[in-house]
Amino acid sequence: MTSSSAPSEERTRRMIHTAAALIIGDEILNGKTVDSNSAYFAKFCFSLGINLKRIEVIADDESEIIEAARRMSDKYDFVVTSGGIGPTHDDITYESIGKAFNLKLKLHDDALRRMKKLSKPHPSQPNFSYDVPSPALDAKLRMLRLPIDTEREEESQVLFVDEGLWVPISVVNGNIHILPGVPRLFTQLLDGLKPRLVPRLTDPEGKGIYRVMISTPMAESAVAAYLTELAAKAEPKGIKVGSYPRWGKGRNTVTLVGRDKEYMDSLIPEVEKNVQGIKVDREDEADDLNPEDLES
Repeated sequence: MTSSSAPSEERTRRMIHTAAALIIGDEILNGKTVDSNSAYFAKFCFSLGINLKRIEVIADDESEIIEAARRMSDKYDFVVTSGGIGPTHDDITYESIGKAFNLKLKLHDDALRRMKKLSKPHPSQPNFSYDVPSPALDAKLRMLRLPIDTEREEESQVLFVDEGLWVPISVVNGNIHILPGVPRLFTQLLDGLKPRLVPRLTDPEGKGIYRVMISTPMAESAVAAYLTELAAKAEPKGIKVGSYPRWGKGRNTVTLVGRDKEYMDSLIPEVEKNVQGIKVDREDEADDLNPEDLES
């Protein structure tokens, strides 16, 4: 059991302002696999107005997983992990995060029922049976042994958010959501989790954050002084000003990011004038325009 059941319950219900992602896998760190889940999670958070504060990539190492899980759970409202929950010996995420909060693993009966119903036998295992002990069965059951706090109801610790998937989202310490590393499953489960998150957002409609992009032909150094002044003026309104070079494209991008759409819209003419730019919906939208076209 965990020694912090009350805080766990509080974390399950608290408003979500901040988020973090813990990407787990040797294959990410050695370059074998390109991580796309963190990028998807960043866009997911942005669309809901959640302030994503940290993304970490760590190895399949028990001590590193334990340290990162404790730290992130303590510091951020909403934490997801990606990877390390498969059937092989190096899939140690469930066990490690369980140890982080003094939780033992428990075979989840409902997850097993769903696996039997929804998981098709692999062609290499035509004679596989859930009723006959085998190494293959042991490997499958490894994916169903979840860290469970016996002092709390299981319903809030094991979420099934997609009726077409047997894979659960294991929720540990109230705010760590353990997801698969397979991108298709990660995105599907994360999207399925959204309805549970929206009521806990500052904006209950989940409208997210507004972003304005201005495409400019000017060098960053040429607009740096103006952007410094603009940032100082916009910051009290909760607006962040950014500048992003686009090497070899002939144009750079200035951004305004925040929640006050009316105020941000009011700044657009000023920004366009001072950076000799134009508002765009895509960064490459003005790449083929001539200067004469931009002035019209």
